[in-house]
Amino acid sequence: MAASLIVPDQLPTWVPGQLTVRSPDDGWDGVSVRGYRYAGSDVEVPPMRDYMIVAYRRGTTAMRRQLDGRWTEEHLGPGDVSLLTRAADSHWVWPEDVEVVHVYLTQDELAATCREMYGRQVQDVELLDEVRADDPAIHRTAMLIAHEAAQGAAGSRLMVESLTCQLSVHILRRHARVLFREPGRDQLTYSQQRAVRDYVHEHLSEGISLDDLAGVAGLSRFHFARCFRQTTGTSPHEFVVRERVARAEALLRRTHEPLLDIATGCGFADQSHMTRVVKKHLGRTPGQVRAGT
Repeated sequence: MAASLIVPDQLPTWVPGQLTVRSPDDGWDGVSVRGYRYAGSDVEVPPMRDYMIVAYRRGTTAMRRQLDGRWTEEHLGPGDVSLLTRAADSHWVWPEDVEVVHVYLTQDELAATCREMYGRQVQDVELLDEVRADDPAIHRTAMLIAHEAAQGAAGSRLMVESLTCQLSVHILRRHARVLFREPGRDQLTYSQQRAVRDYVHEHLSEGISLDDLAGVAGLSRFHFARCFRQTTGTSPHEFVVRERVARAEALLRRTHEPLLDIATGCGFADQSHMTRVVKKHLGRTPGQVRAGT
């Protein structure tokens, strides 16, 4: 089914409108925003990849929406919010012109926040079907995210990360159903995964052994290796290598640190070792990553 889910940039194909604001294509993780001016419309929307928050900015209108075969009608205006879960067909009908802001949260973003909140594995998150969610906090946060998209000021990325976390927590507390997944017999619990991940991040510049990670999880070396692969689909060694590459890539893009210092700080044996590993995983040398080529 995933192949049929549409992404935010495809929505105007089904819901034409005048774009007023949009988030940068490569600047934010897990969240995006679009603003639109809409004339009165009758539109059917295919299932979307992301969870959608619609914050009403200007204009008032009656709004009818069909979800799971059931029609709901509300009168909406500035300050109101509609919520739409992901991967669901919907049909929207409104007669008057309105201006709105759409905030899209990815499944990974909401699930990651949910795991941090509850310390448990998440199988699925479903937003409640609310054409009119009486929640000024969601509207205010959506407007702040749209403002950051429009201004693009220094610190926007950090501000949006904070706002996204705040929005996700609030939605999970008040407007979502969460289905948790219990770990299998040969799988790590979420708390074990988090402990291992945190240990790797804190000791990335050092040598990290299988015994170190097994000790963090409180398991034998053999049992940990088996559970880690069952849980993540990769080996502990490959996980550590990927984390080294990810940190090196971030430093190459965002700093001017010498390559040797980055290699040392990310736990590579030397600069040439970093070059080989980065090229293998990213298809580019560290110099090319830094140059954006």
